Order: sequence, then C-alpha cells, then structure tokens
Amino acid sequence: MKIRIIHGPNLNLLGKRETKIYGTTSLDAINQMLSALAKKENVLIDFFQSNHEGALIDNIQESMDCDGLVINPAAYTHTSIALRDALLAIGRPFVEIHLSDPKKREAFRQHSFFSDIALKVFSGQGPQSYIQGLEFLIDSLRKKD
Repeated sequence: MKIRIIHGPNLNLLGKRETKIYGTTSLDAINQMLSALAKKENVLIDFFQSNHEGALIDNIQESMDCDGLVINPAAYTHTSIALRDALLAIGRPFVEIHLSDPKKREAFRQHSFFSDIALKVFSGQGPQSYIQGLEFLIDSLRKKD
C-alpha cells in the first residue's frame, strides 16, 4: 500500500507561525511521526509540500500510483476548485486534514471545497489530526481489499 501526504501553503512554517493557532510542532516533526506510523503499519508513504497551487495540482495528478492521499490543503481549502477537480480526476480516496478547527475560525475559513468528497475530515487536534487521518485511511484501504 502506498499513500501520499500532501501539505499545502505555509505549512513549511509550522512551529514558527501563529503558534497559538497551529502549535509549535514543525512540519518535519509531523512527517517523522507519520513515517513512524507508516513503518509500523508496513505502508509506503511519501511527502510533498508546496506553497504553489499549480505544483500541488501537478503532484495530485502524479498520485495515480498511490492507493490514497492525506491532504492538508491549508488556505486552499477555502478557495481552490482546481485542487478539488484534481482530486476528483484521479479518483483516489483521501482524507482532509487541518491542525486547527476551521469551524471555530473566521467565517471565510468555515467552507471547504473538499469535505464533501473526502472520506473523512480530521481537524482541531494539532498534529494528531494527521495521525488520526492516516490511521483512518490505512484502515479504510485495508477494509476495501
């Protein structure tokens, strides 16, 4: 089983930016936690982060060899129909991740272009949102087989 983890814009600054909202854990530390879980579950994962919508779309389109995706679209959650279309085009199951809870944030952050097509949304648990999302996706893919 192969799963791609996709991190959207500004997540490269985790641990440094708005720590009261996003916490002090770095993206590298989150990736290390996910790698440890994947190793324990005997799952191959790879990581991609970009601040550029087109690069994220290209990477999603290159994910046809993956069984599923874990994606934190970050600010593109609320703006990118193009990312949504890319996820629909590849037809792979995915979970949507958010460190904070968008439903408890500004009004403009409360709509997601992905939630209705994701297997499930994990939010508001900091780095544990990623762990919960990856565990859920692995379980879902195993049940499918």
